[in-house]
Amino acid sequence: MPLNRWEAVEGAPYPLGASLIEAEQAYNFALYSKHATGVILLVFSESDVINPAYACRMVYPANKTGRIWHCRVPASLMKGAVYYAYTVEGPYDPGSGHRFDANKILLDPYAQGVFFPPDFSRDAASHPGSNAGRAPLGILPDHSSRFDWGDDRRPVHTHDTVIYELHVRGFTISTTSSVSAALKGTYAGIVERIPYLQELGITAVELMPVHQFDPMERNYWGYMPLGFFAPHSEYSSSTGPGAVHEFKSMVKALHAAGIEVILDVVYNHTSELSEGGPTYSFKGIDNSTYYLLEEDRSQYKNDSGTGNVLHCGNRYVRTMILDSLRFWVQEMHVDGFRFDLASLFTRDNEGRINLEDPPIISEITTDPAFAGIRLIAEAWDRASYQLGRSFPGMTWLQWNGRYCEDIRCFLRGDEGKVSSVISRIYGSDYLFPDQVTHAYHAYQSVNFVTSHDGFTLYDLVSYNNKHNEANGELGLDGSANNFSWNCGWEGGDGVPDSVMKLRKQQIKNFCALLMLSNGTPMLAAGDEFMRTQRGNNNPYNQDNDISWIDWNLLTKHSDIFRFFQKMILFRKAHPAISRSRFWREDVCWHGRETQIDQSQPSRQIAYCLRGASQEDQDFYVMINASSGDTIFSIPEEDAGAWCCYVDTSLDCPDDIVDSESGVRLNTSSYSVKSRSVVVMMR
Repeated sequence: MPLNRWEAVEGAPYPLGASLIEAEQAYNFALYSKHATGVILLVFSESDVINPAYACRMVYPANKTGRIWHCRVPASLMKGAVYYAYTVEGPYDPGSGHRFDANKILLDPYAQGVFFPPDFSRDAASHPGSNAGRAPLGILPDHSSRFDWGDDRRPVHTHDTVIYELHVRGFTISTTSSVSAALKGTYAGIVERIPYLQELGITAVELMPVHQFDPMERNYWGYMPLGFFAPHSEYSSSTGPGAVHEFKSMVKALHAAGIEVILDVVYNHTSELSEGGPTYSFKGIDNSTYYLLEEDRSQYKNDSGTGNVLHCGNRYVRTMILDSLRFWVQEMHVDGFRFDLASLFTRDNEGRINLEDPPIISEITTDPAFAGIRLIAEAWDRASYQLGRSFPGMTWLQWNGRYCEDIRCFLRGDEGKVSSVISRIYGSDYLFPDQVTHAYHAYQSVNFVTSHDGFTLYDLVSYNNKHNEANGELGLDGSANNFSWNCGWEGGDGVPDSVMKLRKQQIKNFCALLMLSNGTPMLAAGDEFMRTQRGNNNPYNQDNDISWIDWNLLTKHSDIFRFFQKMILFRKAHPAISRSRFWREDVCWHGRETQIDQSQPSRQIAYCLRGASQEDQDFYVMINASSGDTIFSIPEEDAGAWCCYVDTSLDCPDDIVDSESGVRLNTSSYSVKSRSVVVMMR
């Protein structure tokens, strides 16, 4: 019998998931499970999600190849079914790592769309017994899933890259967003806000997790994934397969505007939590394959802090992750990934840290599908901090948590930070060394002051302490040390004018240093007009106006928006700032005088950055983080030829001016006001 005939009768082991075979008018189903003793495919009609329209028991040996169960089902037998799931039989023996439960309806890990029935229940998946009619179901692929990409092309940005981290729902769900009512909080809502992103100068959006997650879990951020191939359905203005189409339309529109799309992805744990968590998919399909277990096999490793850790040392788990990444690159046209807790990729089969050559990092790095795709690591977790050259992905970009901490501490006036801040502005060369043995690039440091995790930029200068009471965890959640300073007044109520002026000045300082630093800058959405979370530094469960962006603040704080906009434009216009390599001989560091003062009490930094090698102008930057005004000398040739373009101590519009409006210095010194940054060009 020809091979294709065998597959037509028995099904094929690849590709995994559900596939429409148009030539045969049939569907192929393939599911990996090493320890299952039996698998039953269930398909459901739109009108009845309890009783299957058709069931197919996969029988060994006909329907099993290696560790993959498979079958081929003619569409005529499926009676117009639109959803599918599995029940998987096997031993329930937690001491051996097995948690099979034939009563549970299980979601295909490869489902490219997920449907939640009206009676969907997380509780039903967490307790013994059937959850029929209350379980998430995969959506069968059909002809309507085709999408016309037209002449879609990936934008390419280098020195001009500015990443903008945003939450799909929180970005436009507020009534203040001016987005069409039906599109608020959706992928399509982002499309309506593209002109704003262009006006600000953004070149890449980094979307907080859009992989499908459990809508019943108390989780606004989305860092508890349920399916790695399906866009989160609640972020779509349409239902069913429409979420995929709407996501693709968003990507296509962003690309047309010259904006890259980066996904924040969570391939280190799932929403099934630990022993008492729900059985939706992985736990019931093959628990010991998908999760890292403790030595007694009944408990889950929890280095993620969320109840479980994916077993990335297993080759089939790695295959699933790589297949997912390829899906989002090839089918959904995304331009990069930011890997949450990427250090967990370095765990071996026993949960030990392997920094020599963890297979999944090697496989992602060398896969041709990801050539030209941005790979960004959050290189730490609860048990390991691998920032910089410690992280095995040598060509990956990395969130630079040291940049965040050092810049925050320096600008609030901490002592002993001058040498650290010089390194951060220079590109964190000791973290990303570019000697011949390492050859890192300066742009691999993703510099940020704030992100979704922690205070907003306004709260950073408005609160000394976190105010997380709304989270319901007695204030025990969230970081205890934010390296923040409230400028002399706690919170946002009744703020004196002098305090508000200082807060705005500090915000401009953060923006200026971020845009003047070598590396890749990232902003958190709304910081450019002083978004507040009212002092909550961990609003992971706040799907309300604590987390949503209040667009009225854009009008209220238009002066801050203007500063961000012009500072971004300044950076993009000057390739001397952000380079592939470090500044080396093009930079000369000073203090108030010729020599840099790196003593403990010092809070002043100045430097001259020469731009000729980049066909750019020369810059002189003066930073005064002390509480008193300071006279800086300018020990450069033709000191009087410098023009001042940025002075954060001044009010709008004098705080940053256009190139034709620079104020000529005509002197070899400049009074830099307390807590301010000054930028000059020659």
